[in-house]
Parts: sequence; C-alpha cells; structure tokens
Amino acid sequence: MLEVEVGARLKRLGRTLAVAESCTGGLLAMRLTEVAGASAYFLGGIVSYSNSAKQALLGVEEEVLAREGAVSPQCALAMARGVKRAFGADYGLGITGIAGPGGGTPEKPVGLVYIGLALPEGEPQVRRFNFRGSRQGNRWSASEAALELLLSVLPP
Repeated sequence: MLEVEVGARLKRLGRTLAVAESCTGGLLAMRLTEVAGASAYFLGGIVSYSNSAKQALLGVEEEVLAREGAVSPQCALAMARGVKRAFGADYGLGITGIAGPGGGTPEKPVGLVYIGLALPEGEPQVRRFNFRGSRQGNRWSASEAALELLLSVLPP
C-alpha cells in the first residue's frame, strides 16, 4: 500500500505532509490516516470542493479560477502551496479534476486530473492524468497518483 510507504519515508525523514483535495473528496486524507501513527507526519487536509473554498482556505486567486478554471495545473499548484502554508507542512499535495460521470467537456473530459506538489525547497511540480474509470475509480486513481508523485521525490 502506497500510503504505508509514504508514511514510513516521511517519518524516517522527519518531514510532514498536508493535502488539499477537490475531486477526491478526502479520499487521500482517509488513506493516509488509515495508517497507525500517521499523526507523526500527516498534519491534515482540506476538502475544497467549491471555488470559494479554494480561494478562502487555500489562497487560490480568483484570477486563476476565472482564467484557467478549477481543473488546471495552475489551480493544482496553488492548492498545494496553499495547504502547505496553511498547515506549516514540508510537503503539500493539491488534487483537482473531474471525477465524473458528468461535468466533462471536450477540452476537459471526465477523468482529467491535475496533481500539484509543493516541496520543502525548489520548484513545485504538477502532473496531468487522464483516467478512464468510474467516478470511484477515477477518485482512487487520483489518490494513487498523488501518493506515487510524492514517493518519487522522497528518498528511499
């Protein structure tokens, strides 16, 4: 289970994590807290489903939402930076996307997900994914991808 490996690495490194979730609706936070002892490294999460929550709780600028949309690399990065700042964490993950089954467009289809990762130092990262599952499948795949992205930057 990826959440176990993420937890073990964060704990060993003495680093902390906070998460901001939109389309996953708290699934990533739930997975992280299923691991006993997660309070040693997981500081908390924010489910920011609405644009107003993204702005008020995470500091996502209205201009980003108006110009790029909530499902965009810019929004995912702003969410990651905002949750990192809000909790004082070393790492911040931001997930935004269209879980489905409705809500997609030709430009932004169902299953489109952006994941942002704010790091302790250096440039943040963002990844784009196009999942093709059910609503629950897309949510699970997004949480998996977020954990994999974080693992890719943590020393083994």
